Amino acid sequence: MKARNPSTVAVRSGLASDSQHGAVIPPVHLSSNFTFAGYAQQRQYDYTRSGNPTRDLLGSTLAELEGAAGAVVTSSGMAALTLLLQLVDPGDLVIAPHDCYGGTHRLLKHLASRGQFRLEFVDQTSAQGLGSVQRNCPRLVLVESPSNPLLRIVDISRIAGLAKRAGALLAVDNTFLSPALQTPIDLGADLVVHSTTKYLNGHSDVVGGAIVAATTELANELGAIANTLGITGAPFDSYLTLRGVRTLQARVRQHEDNARQLAGLLDNHPAVAAVHYPGLSRHPGHQIAAAQQRGFGGMLSFELQGGTGAVQSFLESLQLFSLAESLGGVESLVCHPRTMTHAAMSNEACDAAGISAQLIRLSVGIEDIDDLAADVLNSLGSIPYATMARAIA
Repeated sequence: MKARNPSTVAVRSGLASDSQHGAVIPPVHLSSNFTFAGYAQQRQYDYTRSGNPTRDLLGSTLAELEGAAGAVVTSSGMAALTLLLQLVDPGDLVIAPHDCYGGTHRLLKHLASRGQFRLEFVDQTSAQGLGSVQRNCPRLVLVESPSNPLLRIVDISRIAGLAKRAGALLAVDNTFLSPALQTPIDLGADLVVHSTTKYLNGHSDVVGGAIVAATTELANELGAIANTLGITGAPFDSYLTLRGVRTLQARVRQHEDNARQLAGLLDNHPAVAAVHYPGLSRHPGHQIAAAQQRGFGGMLSFELQGGTGAVQSFLESLQLFSLAESLGGVESLVCHPRTMTHAAMSNEACDAAGISAQLIRLSVGIEDIDDLAADVLNSLGSIPYATMARAIA
């Protein structure tokens, strides 16, 4: 058959592969170890940290969805980033986005402070930031597009060309979109990082991560390092994530449809100072997103008029958005980045990235859009008028 559509890959991967009992759904292999056939006769698997059939099936599925040569499944998204950073040596330069996820920022700062590499945070949407890739000969360029939490868009093809000419590896964190909406390797990336906790699993009941690699050599190198460090994912977590992947395409369509409608609602509300959603035509990265993505995703953020009182009033009035970190589950979540996901960043770093105290991030779920819209409107209406009026004045 010709290359299959990603929707078909996501659903059919591994189905009816059980040769012993003919199970339609591939069984989960929970064993921590596997027997040798005899003296010095090692089978394909010997120990689950090193390799496991269930984890390998998830890895091969993600690699096929991303158009990659191979994948390594890790115990968390942060473990995937830690694994990625093993590709750089002391003295090497890592260029990272100044507006990245707070956990990523914390990890980079920590490892750089211990001398594991040199680090530069730049605005990758600016000519000056891109110029740093040309001038400074980094070993690794890390991109978030869309960024967390401001949904800024980086021109991946352009930065891939700059990285290649500089002799750098380009890694793209694709967590916000998943391969359902963006495949960075097609745009020139060498590596793609995921927190599989998010859209790939989609049900907020598993913590995991993955790196997919454009070449077999990179995939094998990362696999060996992951085994050495002991940060590979657990079989049952892989089984649950693979189950989630089977509905990825259908879920993402509903996430995006709901987010698009909420973005339009917020964009026209007097209590809202700004909306950050690439699907809006006036979003600074709209045209790039439309060119390199297959959709705009289910994440959005916005800034309220008023101060912390307005933020608290809005958050405490919501009924259908749970105040919690993480994203990408079927349920709607709301987050205040400054005090939650990005609390580890200094005030100066948040200010430089544009993450204000009035910024709110929504992970829009797949509930009925009329119910979600009514909840948001009701919560916006709860903000004291005097607070909002002072801010507008």
